Amino acid sequence: MIDPRDLEACTEAIRHGSLSFHAASKLLPKRVRDPALALYAFCRLADDEVDLKAEKVEAVLRLRDRLDLVYAGRPKNAAPDRAFAAVVEQFEMPRALPDALLEGLAWDADARTYASLSGVKDYSARVASAVGAMMCVLMGARDADALARACDLGVAMQLTNIARDVGEDALERRLYLPTEWLEEAGMTPEGFFADPRPTKAVRAMVKRLVMEANRLYYRSEAGIAALPRGCRPGIYAARFIYAGIGGRLTGMGYDSISARARTSKAQKLGWLAQSVALSGTSMVMPQSAVLYAKPLPEVQFLVDAAATGARPSRSDSLFEALAALEAKRQADRASLIGTRARVT
Repeated sequence: MIDPRDLEACTEAIRHGSLSFHAASKLLPKRVRDPALALYAFCRLADDEVDLKAEKVEAVLRLRDRLDLVYAGRPKNAAPDRAFAAVVEQFEMPRALPDALLEGLAWDADARTYASLSGVKDYSARVASAVGAMMCVLMGARDADALARACDLGVAMQLTNIARDVGEDALERRLYLPTEWLEEAGMTPEGFFADPRPTKAVRAMVKRLVMEANRLYYRSEAGIAALPRGCRPGIYAARFIYAGIGGRLTGMGYDSISARARTSKAQKLGWLAQSVALSGTSMVMPQSAVLYAKPLPEVQFLVDAAATGARPSRSDSLFEALAALEAKRQADRASLIGTRARVT
């Protein structure tokens, strides 16, 4: 079980680092809320380690080592690590799920770009749907159809994040828009980084992301209705709060460069109330044909891992991503040594 002191530290981290999840988590039953806070705290730590640190390669490789220690039952002496290790043990969390998150962060550290929307969904599956699948494990929802819809929700939420952050990402020379969309508009990544403006073409790309996210939000609802009744309000809340960001972008004319899309506290409270009301009227939705729609190809591996509970060895793609980072680290070290030798 999670140590209460570690849980409190995780709760504080989420309260300050993920307002949307913190709001939604209040509607989860305690038996799910506590491990979910531990899960999100570890995932948030992982994301911040890569996103906020200058040495992103080193950050990912340290996270690899921390995850190894968690699964060895010897977590690093830090609250998020200890709490997540307790979750892994209690719920027999398939390692393929946090490994998928690690791979997505490795892609970030490698500054990977994605040619197509499918590539963006591959990335979204790893950094968002993997967390959704882990949440299903915490709720005891291992049915493949429900897992597929949870992964829909994860991809939708990440597409919303990408749409909201186009301007901020450009300032950091990060690009998650499909590069083929830029090519179609006669643009290049370098040109966009040099002068990120909310042109008609860029706003059209943001709109395409928001529209695809909305389609997946709709598909996800049948899966929410298939969850244990007590868990539905919290997940509905996450769905509505994130979709609300997309709605705000729509109201801004899909300009996510001039300003950041934000929702108000009053709006969040309204969505929380809506989630509670809707959760009690959705018993018929699991029979909907939407529930049985095939998983997105990009998330199939997550559905398989969570549904079967199998603990396969690390995937070839993850090994390749980590090997590429190891090679980059060695090259950077060799370059630094060479520079020092020339100076002396």
